[in-house]
Amino acid sequence: MAEAKSDKGFKAAVTVAITGASGAQYGLRLIEALVAAEHEVWVMVSKAAHLVIATETDRELPARPERLAQALTERSAAAPGQIRCFGREDWMAPVASGSGASSAMVICPCSTGTLSAVATGASNNLIERAADVALKERRNLILVPRETPLSAIHLEHMLALSRLGAVILPAAPGFYHRPQGIDDLIDFIVARILNQLRIDHRLMPRWGEPQGEESDGENA
Repeated sequence: MAEAKSDKGFKAAVTVAITGASGAQYGLRLIEALVAAEHEVWVMVSKAAHLVIATETDRELPARPERLAQALTERSAAAPGQIRCFGREDWMAPVASGSGASSAMVICPCSTGTLSAVATGASNNLIERAADVALKERRNLILVPRETPLSAIHLEHMLALSRLGAVILPAAPGFYHRPQGIDDLIDFIVARILNQLRIDHRLMPRWGEPQGEESDGENA
């Protein structure tokens, strides 16, 4: 059965938060993949993440939500209105309330600072509040940490969140698909995220599938 679309013509919204850990490429690629899958995408980018994006990619993204949405729309070839961006303290954003939040949220990459805040329910900014809402509403919450080595504090916070129902999906790409470049390593992680969200994609086959065969998110 085809997934129902909103009155805007998009599939269910997915919230993507990019924080200040290394690996901004994962979050940006995830946005592209969600756009390609015809989902509405709600985006939040932390102040530290803007610095990381400028360092790790060939462009800087604007901080103002309206301009950020325009830049991401152009970057991912999204339809008008498909990407919505929210500021750090936009408490009227739908993600700030259980009655308005999307059915799934991904923090990609997730800094250990954000990991700590979510694990302790700090809710000091909109990203942390949106994650808190996802937990209390028992909705999909996926955190993609990129840190090494991990301290006992990091591990304890991951365990606490896992016990609360969140998915801890470290940015640790495999090599059995014989990656030919950095993009293949990025797609490995993004494919794992999409599988968790049960979203179909063509990034790479699952284990045991022939190369080039489309992944079926419904059976992920």
